[in-house]
This record gives sequence, structure tokens and C-alpha cells, in this order.
Amino acid sequence: MWRQKSWTRSEIGKQKLMTVVFVLLSAIAAAAADETTRSRSTRPFEQEVTRLIVVSIPDRKLALLENGKVVKTYDIAVGAEVSPSPEGSFHIVTRLTDPTYYHSGKVIPAGKNNPLGSRWMGLSEKGFGIHGTNQPKSIGHAASHGCIRMAHKDLEEIFQLVRIGDAVEIRGQRDELIASIFGAALAATEVAQQRHSADKRDGHGGQ
Repeated sequence: MWRQKSWTRSEIGKQKLMTVVFVLLSAIAAAAADETTRSRSTRPFEQEVTRLIVVSIPDRKLALLENGKVVKTYDIAVGAEVSPSPEGSFHIVTRLTDPTYYHSGKVIPAGKNNPLGSRWMGLSEKGFGIHGTNQPKSIGHAASHGCIRMAHKDLEEIFQLVRIGDAVEIRGQRDELIASIFGAALAATEVAQQRHSADKRDGHGGQ
């Protein structure tokens, strides 16, 4: 004959304790799962930043865009007529601090005499990149061997903002993209230059 087991107070107490512990562990596990889900749902918004560098060869300017919005524009130097900058779509493949310069058997270590300056961002077009210069007066001109030169302060600023894989567009014509990014600024500059020229002519004529 089957007989129901009689529980002692001690056993009943242990059973209640185990039930409470199970409930608490279940609650903790549920809270942890909820936190993981919320973390995963918010993290992409922090990381999903699409960067694009746009270079206008005729305007000697570079713009950094994040998610389609212009963050900042910089004055640059581009390739000279005999060594033009490449045009097209590229991406950044390397980021170097204090690079060593190698060219035609010449090796120049990092320092004030290094033509690359303090930073190098290599492009997917072999041999070309965005870097600094030991000739700051060349900024704003077509003066390089094809690379994009930047002033020291500007270079170190943008270096902190870009990453390997970021897209780079180098345009040789003032197309729709260039006009949408630099148009307003260029228009204002041209107006200012025209007024300056007119003032000079008027001043000269009055003498």
C-alpha cells in the first residue's frame, strides 16, 4: 500500500527556500536578458556612422561627411599638372602615425623634414594618400606628386575622425556632388573676391 510521505518542518522550510531561490534566479536571468536586448538595440545607433571624404581638385578643398552631412571642410594641395591626383572612388586602407617617407631610393624618417608630415592615410589606389607636408605654403595649390596634402593641424584633426574602410571620392570637375558640398562656400568666396577686385580698381582709379 502506498503511503504519502509526511514532511517535517525542516524539510518544508528547505523546500520553500529552494522555491524562493529559483524565483530569484529566474528574475535575475530575465533582467540580464532584457539588459542584453536593450544594449544590442541601442548599440548600432552609436556605431552606425557612414563617413565619406570628398576632394574637389579644381577647388583645392576636402570635405568630411558623416551620414550625408558635412562635418568640416579643409583647404588642401592636390597633384601638380605633371603629377595629377587620381580621380574616382577609393577607400582608406591604412592609417599611420609619424610615417617614414620612401621615394626613388630616398628614405626620410619621421620629423620636421618629412614630406608626409605627421600622419598618413593611404588610399586603395597604391602609392596615393592623404598626408601632411613640410611645405605649408603649398596648401591651396596644385603642387604635390599626386597625393592630397593637408596643413598639420587639419591633418591631425581629420585623422582622429576617419577609419580604415571609409570611402573617398576625388573629383576633377565641379559636378553635382561638388556643387552640393562646396557650392555655397565657393559662391561666397567668389563674391568676396569680385568685391575686393572692384575696390582695388576703384581705389586705383581715384589716385
